[in-house]
Amino acid sequence: MTTSSKPAKLMSVASLIVSVVFSCIAFFVGRWSGFFAVYAISWVILLSALIWFVLSLQFYHQQLAEQERLDLSSLGQQEQSRAIFRAGEEASELLATAQRRLKTFEKWIVPTFSIIIAAYQMGMGGYLLKIISSGAAVEQKQPLVCAVYMAAIAFVSFLISRYATGMSAQAQWRPLRAGGSILLCTAILSFALATALALANFRIFAVINAMDWVIPILLVVIGVETALNIILDIYRPRIKGQYNVSAFDSRLLGIISEPVAIFRTAASTIDYQFGFKVSQTWFYKLLEEAIFPLVLFSAATLYLLSCIVVVLPNEQAIIEHFGNPLRSDGSVRIVGPGLTFKWPWPIDAAYKHAVKKISEISIGYVPKVDAKTKEVVREPLLWGKSHYEKEYQLLVAGESTQKRSGAVPISLVIATVPVQYRIKDLYSFLYNHSEPAKLLESICYRELNQFAASAKIEADEENETSSDINKSLLGAGRAEAKKILTERIQRAADKAELGIEIVFLGVQGIHPPPEVAKDYQKVIGAVQKKQALILNADGEKNRNLSTLAGSVENAEELYNIAAKYQRARENNSSEEVEKLSGELDAAFAKAEGDIFKTLREAQSYAFEKTVLAKATGERFDSQLKAYRASEEFYKRQQKLAAFEEAMKNVRKFVVIADKNDTQVFTVDVQEKLTPSLYELSGLEENKPK
Repeated sequence: MTTSSKPAKLMSVASLIVSVVFSCIAFFVGRWSGFFAVYAISWVILLSALIWFVLSLQFYHQQLAEQERLDLSSLGQQEQSRAIFRAGEEASELLATAQRRLKTFEKWIVPTFSIIIAAYQMGMGGYLLKIISSGAAVEQKQPLVCAVYMAAIAFVSFLISRYATGMSAQAQWRPLRAGGSILLCTAILSFALATALALANFRIFAVINAMDWVIPILLVVIGVETALNIILDIYRPRIKGQYNVSAFDSRLLGIISEPVAIFRTAASTIDYQFGFKVSQTWFYKLLEEAIFPLVLFSAATLYLLSCIVVVLPNEQAIIEHFGNPLRSDGSVRIVGPGLTFKWPWPIDAAYKHAVKKISEISIGYVPKVDAKTKEVVREPLLWGKSHYEKEYQLLVAGESTQKRSGAVPISLVIATVPVQYRIKDLYSFLYNHSEPAKLLESICYRELNQFAASAKIEADEENETSSDINKSLLGAGRAEAKKILTERIQRAADKAELGIEIVFLGVQGIHPPPEVAKDYQKVIGAVQKKQALILNADGEKNRNLSTLAGSVENAEELYNIAAKYQRARENNSSEEVEKLSGELDAAFAKAEGDIFKTLREAQSYAFEKTVLAKATGERFDSQLKAYRASEEFYKRQQKLAAFEEAMKNVRKFVVIADKNDTQVFTVDVQEKLTPSLYELSGLEENKPK
């Protein structure tokens, strides 16, 4: 006679063998392909093998107990046994060894296995989480082959789980629900993993990366539930003849395998609270029958909503068809703001990005963020203190160390360069590089370091050209530095096909490291004082040259012609000397300023001397003619003229008298020290006559 536990035992043994085989397949496929999720699911399948092993032992003991009961019942029907055994019940208890073993197994062995299973679930889940948290990079290959294996495991596991769950509806096969639940969980995870691997073949790794975390976390959650069930079983009353659910029979997984049980439990609770059979009403029966179509309809409706794409005004969306963003003609399917329709997921997938949004990256520093408000903290930019969470140093040419023998001509500075950009080509931004923002950051750091290495803190305007002055990081060169850096970063981004546009770049907060700020200020002050002296000297030079020649250009032209003229004379080149002499005269003729004044005064003096010499000659010629005409008269006239010239400032007295007159005139020729009253000015006319 066949016992009722034998089919359940055979089912448990077959499921155990299948689980072990599937666990080995998943383990070796996961190690071969490099996909962590495939490797992790092998330990979930091994968990189901452990549960099926416990169930196979349990049904084996049930089968022995049932066989023993059949044997004892057949012995009880014999009348001879009554003569031998006076008390039938006592004899049954003495001979029911298999039933005692079954009770011992269910009371002690099953809880012990539950503790082992809970420890396995939490320990293995923690171990897998530790591996995935380490972030070790492993080469992944052949996702489609792995997807085929996972799909096969999911299909077979689903069939076995549904068969075991159906058998568990019978009271004597109720323990099979634990195995069916874990196999259904394995089937769902395997199917999800097969889908994720298929998407990974199209370079969509988001799902497979999520599965790497889902499987270990699920193991930990089930392990915690099993541990709680073990603790609750200690205080749960045990009723004779009633089946006690094992601790490793997950209630969470049971919801997935038997969702109708939720409604039955809820109905029983409501029946108890209201005192009448709510579960017998037409509404409950209608709800119980229609819940699955309603759920399926809702799921289908939500799924079909994935055909609609809503793009905001500042966004663009790129639509992939089976992971390919390109149409058959090679064009990219990019849609602008508005409502757009597509095939449902996973046939089509839409990725939206705010292309008009201005994004910012911080180059040279990491800004401080307030822990409460999550806003960037801005502080005054003082040289003697740090302003940000981290500040990176740049190498620049050092002005003060370049002319020292043996000294390294470099300096260290800190520069904060915020770079703002927006997306101008969505396809290039998404598909040319896996992490375009980090690549742009690397380009910005590279260009900033190259520019800083070729620039100076402050250029020496005396010895440097204008291009070198524009490469300084302080002063007037900062605006040029901003322009050069923007052009270089944009050119490098275009070369890398990043698909971005640099909107703003700021060169700000340039200062030395805070430890050397005071000494640095002294060096910069000395350089600026030197440059001020040089500028003052240049101004004095320009002022002198402008005063001398009218302008600096005229002075330089005169100097160049004079230098050429001097070299020509030293080389005894007569033709060159004659030519340059004419050019020099012409240049002097056009000169202005003090040169013009000096030349004009010299010309005036020469003209004056020439005219006077000519006039003197002509006068001498006239005097010679007069002398020849009347020699005696000319001499007397010259003597009188000389006498008149000599006596011009001498007081003279004229005495006129007749030679026959005897009157004596007394003349006082001495000069009076005190003039008379009549000689005073204004009274001479009133003197009596």
